[in-house]
Amino acid sequence: MNFSADQAQRDRAFTRRGAGGPLWMFLRGFIKHPVMVGSVIPSSKVLIDKMLAPVDWASCKLFVEYGPGVGTFTQHILERLAPDATLLTIDTNPDFTEYLNGKFMDSRLVAVTGSAADVRKIMAEYGFSEADYVLSGLPFSTLPAGVGPAIAGATAEALRPGGAFLVYQFSPKVRQFIAPFFERIDKGFEWRNIPPATLFWAWKD
Repeated sequence: MNFSADQAQRDRAFTRRGAGGPLWMFLRGFIKHPVMVGSVIPSSKVLIDKMLAPVDWASCKLFVEYGPGVGTFTQHILERLAPDATLLTIDTNPDFTEYLNGKFMDSRLVAVTGSAADVRKIMAEYGFSEADYVLSGLPFSTLPAGVGPAIAGATAEALRPGGAFLVYQFSPKVRQFIAPFFERIDKGFEWRNIPPATLFWAWKD
């Protein structure tokens, strides 16, 4: 059985055990932490494929995801990730961390409750000095004052040379947070998502 089919089967079993479906968890997370969740609707597959397209999976050893929520991106990252690589997810909401740990029975996944601003400290705790890619859907424009720049700066320090900060947002204002730390930023847009999203790929040269 392939990863997608096997994971779908586990999702159904996980939901039957009383954890609730992913949409319910997503909505509950939004209600509890609206400032930290960018949308009440998970990202579309079209957006996910476009966002992850530039990733060199063969050379990726550590992929970090901020704000994984119910694992919409997480599942697609695991499908692409090499057998010996690691996906480290960081979320401030412990409900989402618990949900991911129950949903994905994958030794490559390390789900942590914490702040993205502490990414270097969290990586070090798990034996990593640098990340190849960092993905974020955090709503930078609504984060408390100072948090957005702190996350962007910490991310730039955590990435290896040639690595990238992948950001999808529903407001283009995020560029002002990441531009001071990245010289090369590619931009895209995806209409086929609710709501439509602006995409950024910030490269560490």
